Amino acid sequence: MINQQIDPVKLSQSLIKCKSVTPDQAGALDLIQEILEKNGFHCTRLPFKGENSSEVDNLYATRGEKKPNLCFAGHIDVVPPGKLEKWEDDPFSGKIKDNFLYGRGATDMKSAVASFISASIEYISNKEKNLNGTLSFLITSDEEGPAINGTKKVLQWLNKNNIKIDDCIIGEPTNPNKLGEMIKIGRRGSLTGNLVFFGKEGHVAYPENAENPITQLINTLKILNEKKLDEGNRFFQPSNLEITTIDVNNMVTNMIPESASASFNIRFNDEHTSESLIKWIKEVCNQTAKNHKLNIIVNGESFFSKPGKLSEIMIKSINDELGVEPILSTNGGTSDGRFIKDFSNVAEFGLVGKTMHKFNENISIDDIRSLTKIYYNIIEKYFN
Repeated sequence: MINQQIDPVKLSQSLIKCKSVTPDQAGALDLIQEILEKNGFHCTRLPFKGENSSEVDNLYATRGEKKPNLCFAGHIDVVPPGKLEKWEDDPFSGKIKDNFLYGRGATDMKSAVASFISASIEYISNKEKNLNGTLSFLITSDEEGPAINGTKKVLQWLNKNNIKIDDCIIGEPTNPNKLGEMIKIGRRGSLTGNLVFFGKEGHVAYPENAENPITQLINTLKILNEKKLDEGNRFFQPSNLEITTIDVNNMVTNMIPESASASFNIRFNDEHTSESLIKWIKEVCNQTAKNHKLNIIVNGESFFSKPGKLSEIMIKSINDELGVEPILSTNGGTSDGRFIKDFSNVAEFGLVGKTMHKFNENISIDDIRSLTKIYYNIIEKYFN
């Protein structure tokens, strides 16, 4: 099989032009599969659909059969562009201006996908006989959505077919301001709580004939909000609870409403589990309200990959290319690493995330090329 050199910038542009708003792959996976198959990768498309969820297309590709298996994981789905008039150009144009690539997904994370594909193909072209292991890709179109039929189910398929990933690098935009600042070796967990308190409707002039659910709600939220969950630790910042909505839907000022509701989110480190936090929340609610309804959605548990071979190789590769020493961090939102950590060592490193999910999302062309070189260095050090 003849190996091709893939320009990561041109591939990034091509992927951005695919209007892959989650969960639609919109041709992005087709393009990637065509490139990989031309370069000797075995590709498996894995569409999954749930009873109450949209079908999601996924791709798992491999080159090589030996151990260890180094996997690059990522997503080609993007969030909607929002109001088009807020964009200077078509959000799916992939336009280059002043050495920056513009478009939805430029930062999060089509350019990183293009970079690790380009680096892998170049390495195979240069080191064909020295591929002492397996290079693989796990690419989904369901990371920005519910994440039900994407990476999570691909991993279950891999496990069912006895396919083992040894180490995994996710190309999420991990750097706050400058390429090379940060590698993520874990993430805080996330849970969302929805509370409804029920009282007794009545006239405000006769409170003895009513029962105010707002008072119960405020008292409960005060206890939840004032609780110091922990101090944080070496790799994790402190856990935090943030109240996101309080709703009464009362259109008049002289009536005590029948119900009041609120929502909150907790981002928690590895000193807690969702189970321990749910237990605490239920205890508080039961103490402060007689009649209430509590619904909690766990978006993901916290996870942490102990620093070791993978992170050491990544640090050295970044330092060799950029001359900077990245920090190991666990901050930020959730990622598909929360699923991968149960099957493999996992670390995240990608581009600068300052413009992700924003109007006029963009990334430096120089950063795309540097990231490609860093990924190449990682692959070379890993297999040697």
